[in-house]
Amino acid sequence: MELIKTDCALCVNCCGLDCYVEDGKLVKIEGMKEHPASHGLLCSKGEKLIEYQYSPDRILHPMKKLPDGTWERITWDEAYDTIASKLTQIKEEFGPEALALYCGSVAVEHFEASAFLQRFKAAYGTPNFISVEGGCFRSRILSRQMTFGRYTVPDELEFTKLAVVWGHNPEESMKPLGQKMRDLVEAGKLELIVIDPKKIPLAELGMYLQPRPGTDLALMLAMANVMITENIYAKEFIEEWGHGFDKFKEHVKQYPPEKVAEICDIPAIEIKRVARKMATTKGMAVYQGTATLDRQITNVQNHRMIGILMALTGNIDVPGGWIPFLPFFTTDLRLPVDDAKKPMGAEEFPLFYELWGRQVPYGQSMVMSKQVLTEKPYPIKALISSAGNPVVTLPDPNKFKEALKKLDLFVVIDLYMNETAELADMVLPACTFLETTAMGSYTVQGNYGVPFVMLRRKVVEPLGECKTDWIIWSELGRKMGMGEHFPWTTDEEMLDMLFQPSGFTFDHFKSQPNGFMYRSKVITTTPQKFRTPSGKIEIYSDTLAELGHDPMPTFIEPTESPVSTPELAKEYPLILMTGSRVEPFIHTQLRQISSLRAIIPEAAADINPSTADKFGVRDNEPVKISTPVGSIKMKVKYNDGMKLGVISIPHGWSEANACELVNSEHLDPIMGYPEDKAILCKIERL
Repeated sequence: MELIKTDCALCVNCCGLDCYVEDGKLVKIEGMKEHPASHGLLCSKGEKLIEYQYSPDRILHPMKKLPDGTWERITWDEAYDTIASKLTQIKEEFGPEALALYCGSVAVEHFEASAFLQRFKAAYGTPNFISVEGGCFRSRILSRQMTFGRYTVPDELEFTKLAVVWGHNPEESMKPLGQKMRDLVEAGKLELIVIDPKKIPLAELGMYLQPRPGTDLALMLAMANVMITENIYAKEFIEEWGHGFDKFKEHVKQYPPEKVAEICDIPAIEIKRVARKMATTKGMAVYQGTATLDRQITNVQNHRMIGILMALTGNIDVPGGWIPFLPFFTTDLRLPVDDAKKPMGAEEFPLFYELWGRQVPYGQSMVMSKQVLTEKPYPIKALISSAGNPVVTLPDPNKFKEALKKLDLFVVIDLYMNETAELADMVLPACTFLETTAMGSYTVQGNYGVPFVMLRRKVVEPLGECKTDWIIWSELGRKMGMGEHFPWTTDEEMLDMLFQPSGFTFDHFKSQPNGFMYRSKVITTTPQKFRTPSGKIEIYSDTLAELGHDPMPTFIEPTESPVSTPELAKEYPLILMTGSRVEPFIHTQLRQISSLRAIIPEAAADINPSTADKFGVRDNEPVKISTPVGSIKMKVKYNDGMKLGVISIPHGWSEANACELVNSEHLDPIMGYPEDKAILCKIERL
């Protein structure tokens, strides 16, 4: 058997893999012990990669939909000719902006897939590259940049004395990190604070706060009140580097812990205890969950306030605290685009698109359905979706399905015939990461504070007629007469071009099968430059003030809550949190893998037994869960750790789609993220 070292691209952890190949077929998978993040650990997804690779549900050939709704196999040339002809026609009639290109979460781990999609976008001339970052993670990056002038991340966990796990369940979503936390706590090398309405297993290992969903910002402000009132904040640091701190000191007087205790439903003494622990620990880092604090009405201010707490405690640019993200520099494949037409959502949410002249390549995907249906500010006539499943993941999926009917062309590039692909005009078969050669593990720096990369080696040849994403975009570009922008024909050519700004070559990557550190990590004892307009940490944001937003974090009740909408709460008396993670799946993926589906056969809502009793519901019983905009059916599961009056449901299940319960018009006013972590609901027995 041949051993091929690579990394897993099913999620952002990008764990190391030892793949064993015999007669050209993958026959065995083990964790790669040399990988600095995963250290040989694999989750159940990684353990079942052989079943994933050889699933009979793989799309192996280009397919087009016939008038009767059935599918017909076609050649790649026919697929490219059809798409090129239609896109040319749309461009001539409606302008290039009438094409939107959507990228799912898979392309976060597949760097080249996103990069070449963006290059095609620019070569064609459309501003509309949209992605899952319209509702996930991008606001965290922009909020930290807005506050610090750069993206900051937790240092390596080994150097951290106190980890604050806020709205995060790493044992389900980031197994290597969750396991490392548990190991370090049990070894007496790390202390934990867990803050979550759902008591996760890690909460048993440390201090725990259980706030009412949607009140996290009030809790943060109360912590700041305690730190400042008791004079236990990093006074010298914050007075030198905190822009607007005097105004902030006055601002937080509105949030004494006794008042916030009523808002969050947490005893004031517990708020004080946690605040004191955070303030007096050097080497403290907050670990946030993905799309938890983001998907609240106070999205941006939640992230900013987490950063302000890190600054108040003096844990910026210190070992074990938050440190600057250390990027691996690659060639920018984007091309200039006529900015006469801005991407969708740029007018409503300008900070999502541009901060201090730094433009991000994204449009806001949360307005896509509305723009297609209304054709304002301009029509969208074609959509190409790559590595995503927006029919299941966008709020109000029925609205998105209606929008798809208005399109002149809808193409999907994916591995499987998922719910989105079923509605397409044409489906193109993509390679799995095991069939590609690419840059791997670059997300490890962001998740684990380790500046590490490795070569993602091709383990097996592509099945059927599957092609890698960058090849698909390049060949389609050439077919449309844009070949000068896509001159690369081999993985080595493409990656040598991509790696050029880093100073490393494809051959260097090949010579380091276990990966390598691309730069040294230096943490200075004085703060590194804050690239904000003031040159300081922007506690008070002049940028937000200029755009008519609150310049400081200020608590706002969720759009729907027992406090903000008491009459609605009479009909919908429970609080719903959507999007909980389960370890065998990643978003909507892998439910067709029978061995993983056997672990969790169906969706289930977590509910405290006392809450269930109040509504006459029993464990493992099917119920109808309703919000003002929709209803779904799923079983309930008793969970003693759930906060009373709260239900938590997973996402990614098409047959019990949490997004059908989410109001697509309830968006945070700064970045346009949907509000689905604190919405009112009711349950009824079936």
